[in-house]
Amino acid sequence: MAVDVLLGLQWGDEGKGKIVDFLTPKYDIIARFQGGPNAGHTLEFEGIKHVLHTIPSGIFRDNVINVIGNGVVIDPVILKNEIEQLEKLNVNVKEKLLISKKAHLILPTHKLLDKASEIAKGKHKIGSTLKGIGPTYMDKTGRNGLRVGDIKSEDFKEKYNRLKNKHFALLKDSDLIKGIKSLENEFLVCIDYLKNFEHIDSEHFLNNASENGKKILAEGAQGTLLDIDFGTYPFVTSSNTITAGTCTGLGIAPNKIQKIVGIFKAYCTRVGSGPFPSELQNEVGETMRKIGHEYGATTGRERRCGWIDLPALKYAIMINGVTELSMMKADVLDSFEEIYVCTHYLQDGKEIDFFPFELSDNTQPVLKKIKGWNMDITKIEEEVDFPIELSNYIKFLEKELHVPISIVSVGPNRSETIIR
Repeated sequence: MAVDVLLGLQWGDEGKGKIVDFLTPKYDIIARFQGGPNAGHTLEFEGIKHVLHTIPSGIFRDNVINVIGNGVVIDPVILKNEIEQLEKLNVNVKEKLLISKKAHLILPTHKLLDKASEIAKGKHKIGSTLKGIGPTYMDKTGRNGLRVGDIKSEDFKEKYNRLKNKHFALLKDSDLIKGIKSLENEFLVCIDYLKNFEHIDSEHFLNNASENGKKILAEGAQGTLLDIDFGTYPFVTSSNTITAGTCTGLGIAPNKIQKIVGIFKAYCTRVGSGPFPSELQNEVGETMRKIGHEYGATTGRERRCGWIDLPALKYAIMINGVTELSMMKADVLDSFEEIYVCTHYLQDGKEIDFFPFELSDNTQPVLKKIKGWNMDITKIEEEVDFPIELSNYIKFLEKELHVPISIVSVGPNRSETIIR
């Protein structure tokens, strides 16, 4: 049985959590393959609004196993809090959640290193969430990291102290380490808490499940344009957010991957620093932010808003091998009489239709005007009732992107989702 992949095609915050939750009844296993608690997957249903940071978005559905894969980095403190919040909603997390032994742990000192690095960058800071993600991946590739599988080993404390002291040496001239003792105590309490959950050889578990006919959905975090290799470097995350990350983040072979679902907003947003050619730094952008509640699910920061960017979207589709698309938050554009699409860039005096090596502050969007639908679509339950302008917008995007749009989201709730 093949594995399907679902991931974001923009700068994150596309609405992946909602679609994973919506599609979960079709699958037996949902598996996160990269990122960490810098993710914020928001789900809304039955009057509940919940944000998941580390746990896969299938956790609210019955009879589905959720796997935190080896490519994920885990903050035990955040994960413990996340589990406890779910248990308050009567979710039996212990029954539904499996954690890869090979997933790396975020230490308190990783977060201090993250903060020190961002301070040192000054005005050139990248807009890190300061969750310790980058330093943890650095220790992983530097072969210094601590993994979930180390938690139950007799020499865990020795390994922990060795890595902590390495970090102390890097932070020796910083005031940031003054409060480390209380952070360390909390961390160690949470480490003990995680011993109560099942730790697995996730690559064996997932491949065996696949061989036995189980349906698996791999869930990505962040978005393609934040990929460490193919995103808007250096304003990116520290992992591979693309389809290839499924293979390294879960131990799934490329030939096992079948359907690749790309998620994008009907417009575009990004959090933090970095280039954003179609950004609207005006009242229109502010209106999008207010209507779309565009504030980071993890940091609470305002998201920058702009028109949809086709060169970037085509690039993301190419890199990921996307087979079908889900368009999110179409309802945010309900009040616009006219909407615009970035079809090309003006860069260095030339008009280009591709995503270049580097986007500069001088890169300008070439915009195409499209008639908006200017009506409330949140009550629509079937595609046949779409206003003609929305149907035309979808057809235009499908023609430009050469990939079918199979799902359209017309509101934040699980029920406000139209299958085409």
